[in-house]
Amino acid sequence: MAFKINKNWIVLVAALSVGGLAAWGAKNYLGSQMAEIEAREKNKAMVRVVVVKTDLAKGSALLAENVAVRSIPQEWAHSGAITPEQFGRAEGSVLAYAANAGESVIWSQLEGQRVPTFSARLTQGRRAVTVPVDEISSLSGMVEPGDLIDIIVSIKNDKKSFTFTLLQSVTVLATGTKASQEDKDPEGRSRTFSTITLDTSPEDAKRVIAAREVGRVTALLRAPSDGSRVSKERSDALSLLGLATGLASSASTVPVIYGGGPITEGQSMNARAGGEGADLGIAR
Repeated sequence: MAFKINKNWIVLVAALSVGGLAAWGAKNYLGSQMAEIEAREKNKAMVRVVVVKTDLAKGSALLAENVAVRSIPQEWAHSGAITPEQFGRAEGSVLAYAANAGESVIWSQLEGQRVPTFSARLTQGRRAVTVPVDEISSLSGMVEPGDLIDIIVSIKNDKKSFTFTLLQSVTVLATGTKASQEDKDPEGRSRTFSTITLDTSPEDAKRVIAAREVGRVTALLRAPSDGSRVSKERSDALSLLGLATGLASSASTVPVIYGGGPITEGQSMNARAGGEGADLGIAR
């Protein structure tokens, strides 16, 4: 008697196989995504800041026993956060505002305290570079400390004008002598300024200085959450404005000598009909 296979078993085995393959594929996909996320996080620049261990009420003293050190991505660190190297100057200070567990402590949170020096705002390996700006390139004074900007450079080279993006997502440390958004004039208005100070790497600081020497520097304001990258291609200014026609130059106005004199319209047509020798004005 021939052995008969139950069709239900075939369907069950097929379903289990498909399900197993789907689970295996999902596992591999999730694993690759997790590895990509972890690699991206590892490549981020980190900075060490002081955080509070437990909730601290207003008026609490900042002491070594109620704080800890935590490494966080540099892009998430507050510009006024207290670092472990600065804690000695802040220890014993009273909190002017309450702090929640795990939050970084910033200088403005301390009663009667300010950042000791402007340089304390910089993390290790960073440089502050000041760039003069005008009303157009400073966005009519609307740039504030903490904003992100792109640096655009316009230069002339070989009788051509070029415009390109030099730096992207640069943090503004100060506008003029204003280092925080709370700084106002006596009437409560934002102060005008003719310079902005940027947080850059040493190499980028050199590029900004070089750009100031050879061209015009313009600031473009970014949204706080905009991390997109733009092209750094060097574009001819006329091409950007749609003024580069690329048309051939107009016909030459230099007269063509034919038989010792200028060609008349009739002679020109006869020359075309007469072949190569006639075109060149060769006597036959």
